[in-house]
Amino acid sequence: MTKFDQGLMQHALELAQRGLYSTHPNPRVGCVIAHDEKIVGEGWHVKAGEAHAEVHALRQAGERARGATAYVTLEPCAHTGKTAPCVDALIDAGISRVVYAMQDPNPLVNGAGLAKLRQAGIIVAGPVPVCEQAAIELNAGFIKRMQQGLPLVRIKMGVSADGRIALSSGISKWITNEVSRNDVQHWRARSSAILTGIGTVLTDDPQLSVRAHDIDLHGREVWRIICDTHLRTPADARITASPHSLIYTVARPQARGQAEIVQVSADGGGEVNLELVLRDLAKRGCNELLVEAGSGISGALLALGLVDELILYIAPVLLGHDAKPLFVLPTISSMDARIEMRLIETTQLGSDIRLRYSID
Repeated sequence: MTKFDQGLMQHALELAQRGLYSTHPNPRVGCVIAHDEKIVGEGWHVKAGEAHAEVHALRQAGERARGATAYVTLEPCAHTGKTAPCVDALIDAGISRVVYAMQDPNPLVNGAGLAKLRQAGIIVAGPVPVCEQAAIELNAGFIKRMQQGLPLVRIKMGVSADGRIALSSGISKWITNEVSRNDVQHWRARSSAILTGIGTVLTDDPQLSVRAHDIDLHGREVWRIICDTHLRTPADARITASPHSLIYTVARPQARGQAEIVQVSADGGGEVNLELVLRDLAKRGCNELLVEAGSGISGALLALGLVDELILYIAPVLLGHDAKPLFVLPTISSMDARIEMRLIETTQLGSDIRLRYSID
């Protein structure tokens, strides 16, 4: 593996990043085609149901693809879905060598694409050591869904410096500043769905929509999810005005706006079984789930070990000891039972600070 190979794979990853908001439920993929160390084609997957990254790059390269090397951030697909297999397109175009960043975790591919390329006499190199981790991070939600049948779960919280998310009355507008609230829109946009609880719906009547003007979802809608054990969601709740909304409940289904009502089993405490909710969302193609809920649901997800990341927007304000806490968690009686986190990044957003943690 040469430095040139690594450089072009890093460029392919930059292209893949352009699909951050739009490829759901597909992975984000980029492709670069080079002939005699000159780029002749490049592309990225934009939207599910449309051409994959390899096809866009091959179209741009044309006849110059014959004898060239293709750099792909994810193993080329070998099955027919909404589009034809990319391995066939690469073979038919006369590509002589394929370099990949990571193997596809999809059981329908998972090595089959690489094997078919080799059978066609194409040289296959990878995974690219310096790029594999970046490729994994870009599609962590897709990978988790393929391997575990669960979406990657992020909890987002706006919090005061003394660890409070709302006044005792439930009022939380606004703890954080406008810069932080705009930043949240990007996390919403990259998610397949946004989940909240009935408490938040009754208190704030949120839309949970993506409102940033600099984000292009290419027509994709982010799902809005409500966990509502006893189906108390008002028929005129703003979330239910969207046909891309789901309500998970233990109660007998009854119409609520345009929302789909999904009845699930209760957990041991009589509440909506959150793991069943996540597994159903994964079956529907949910790669990344953003949780914007209160301390109850957020704490329950943490206690169940279902959370992958925590994003805290910390504002330089104090709300006092009777304000609502960050999480409601079961009593932790020993330090050995504490929930461990690892700081991924720290970002200054005006007077606020965004802390992003992974949950170990």
